[in-house]
Amino acid sequence: MSTFARFPARLQQAIVSRLGWTSLRPVQDLAGQAILDGKNVIVLAPTAGGKTEASIFPILASLVEQPAEGVGAIYVAPIKALLNNQEGRLGNYTEMVGLRRFVWHGDVRDLDKRRFVKDPSELLMTTPESLEVMLISPRVPVAKLFANLRFIVIDEVHALAGTDRGAHLMSVLERVIRSTKNDVQRIGLSATVGNPDTILEWVRGSSTRPRAVIDPPKPPARRQIGILHRPSMADLSEEAASQATGKKSLFFCQSRALTETVAQQMRGRGTTVYVHHSSVSAEERRDAEASFQNGTDVCITCTSTLELGIDVGDLDAVFQANAPSSVSSFLQRLGRTGRRAGAVANTTFFCDNRDAVLQAIALVELARSHWVESVPVQSRCWPVLVHQLFAMALQFGGVSAERAWEHLARVPDFSGIPREEFDRVVQHLVKEQFLWESGGLLSLGERAERTYGRKNFAELYAVFSSPVLYAVQTAAGRDIGSIEQGFVDRLVPGMTAFLLSGRAWVAEFVVHSDRVVKVREAPRGKKPTWGGFIPQMLGFELCQRIRQVLVEEVDYPYLDPAARAVLHEAREDLGPLLRRTRPIQIDSGDALWWTFAGGRINATLKYVLAVTKGWRVVADNFLLRIEGDGVTHETLTAELERIVAENVIEDADIWRRVAALLPEYRLSKFQPALPDAYAVDVVAGYLLDGPGTRAWLVGALSLR
Repeated sequence: MSTFARFPARLQQAIVSRLGWTSLRPVQDLAGQAILDGKNVIVLAPTAGGKTEASIFPILASLVEQPAEGVGAIYVAPIKALLNNQEGRLGNYTEMVGLRRFVWHGDVRDLDKRRFVKDPSELLMTTPESLEVMLISPRVPVAKLFANLRFIVIDEVHALAGTDRGAHLMSVLERVIRSTKNDVQRIGLSATVGNPDTILEWVRGSSTRPRAVIDPPKPPARRQIGILHRPSMADLSEEAASQATGKKSLFFCQSRALTETVAQQMRGRGTTVYVHHSSVSAEERRDAEASFQNGTDVCITCTSTLELGIDVGDLDAVFQANAPSSVSSFLQRLGRTGRRAGAVANTTFFCDNRDAVLQAIALVELARSHWVESVPVQSRCWPVLVHQLFAMALQFGGVSAERAWEHLARVPDFSGIPREEFDRVVQHLVKEQFLWESGGLLSLGERAERTYGRKNFAELYAVFSSPVLYAVQTAAGRDIGSIEQGFVDRLVPGMTAFLLSGRAWVAEFVVHSDRVVKVREAPRGKKPTWGGFIPQMLGFELCQRIRQVLVEEVDYPYLDPAARAVLHEAREDLGPLLRRTRPIQIDSGDALWWTFAGGRINATLKYVLAVTKGWRVVADNFLLRIEGDGVTHETLTAELERIVAENVIEDADIWRRVAALLPEYRLSKFQPALPDAYAVDVVAGYLLDGPGTRAWLVGALSLR
């Protein structure tokens, strides 16, 4: 029996009469069968491939046939913008069968939330952080609200898996499902993921339902790719403005500063240009999205805020400044185009340096070979474990270590933390006054309340670090966006100029008590320093593919003449060296080792060599620069062989010495609450890859 035939008559009639559909897509048919059979599933399909309907239609079928008292299904999105974008769509689907949906996040009025609590809709749409707020709020009767919960849908699951926010979501969901006796069915949606079975195992959490990956064959599709090189981003912006004329386009950039620069340089060249990133005010972002929906000659310069499944209408073109760091991001962005019948998915890379050209080629070639990154899952997510201890203490007014452990042990992202280490962390938190223990119950301590208790514990609701932001306003009070305190601290009122929302502004004065920067327009500006200096780590496979681009003689038809010349020059420069068994250059006592092994493997080698030989090592994604007494090709090779033969990388003493050298990156706002050893563990988890380094070294040294 087909999926459609298994739907109740009310849903069948609505699909035909209200939507005008005559059939379901293959992904919807396959997913529908699995969901109706009660399985936990991961649904994979390209952007606009019908994943939302694949999940929501069988859920509606179940809720129509067996009505829920309270919330029957939760739809979780990683960002509010995606929720808002899906609100009308899912509202239409629920309404057409006589059900309701409600969107809950920080921008929704308290009055509407109170009405929902009194008379809950069958479908709740929310974010991980807002779900946490519901659990902690004394005004939300969680046990009653979710007593009949049966389904959880996680959209854009690849954006959450393997991250602190993903660990937070899984822990919160496990807390939610304690309110129901149902084995809540889990459904993950994603366009691009290289290890769906692993992600499905992560999504299922404590559920014991059977599992299924829904990944139907994708029909071949034409794609139009271009890689251009110009000596400056100003030249590239001019070229992009020319190509954007008469089209609707998105221009993706890898940083907020570059987004602002590109927007400023494209303005006044015949196309309306908007800016869309996380520091631009919500009002400005909404204006950009609305104008884009209705316009025909408009470009939005953006960061990854428009990479996820937000529908901004039919796109004509996607532009990319330099190159993203993953095949997954490239495919997500490419998939924003080519949705109309007869349209071709397209992306044009505008590169202003050699590395960007090589990286763009490697991304395209990996995508052509149907390779996508696996999403790494984690098992020792210390910052979120601490956060969840605080959250449970706040939710229940006090929680025993035993009850907290019983919950946390069910979360996949904590599965590598044994009970004795958990107890050690709890003892540390009590000693440092983050927690207070009385009568066997753990409550929030004075230090936790002082650190995270501002604005009714708003700092506790969000797992990811939120820098202190200052609102940027005109003299008339119009919100332009926000900038981080580190930049504000360096402002010189009346002199400092910066770019925000695609325009140049001069800082007039700062009101620190209100966290407001008053500005006036400036004829030109210079970009602010957005964020810190934590390095961007490229993956091993991408770096190895860049190496292959340099040693092979393939001509890529999507390069413009300037990009082709850059590639030819790079091949002449590095090709002969990379064809050697071990590409090491010795220059004035320094060694340059072109590993192309990626950021984490190179960082691991950097610190291990520093500990074992005392050499000074500088590492990036492609290269190790090694300086010190006695550095030669022979001594380096001998040390690498010893590291493998003696299994140095797994030596506990070596790792303790490596840990002492790691920079004090603050990757989470809860990192300072951890014991030093586990705080270092957080940084090491980001920077280092011991097993991967040893495996790569074994292969590299076997080549003679």
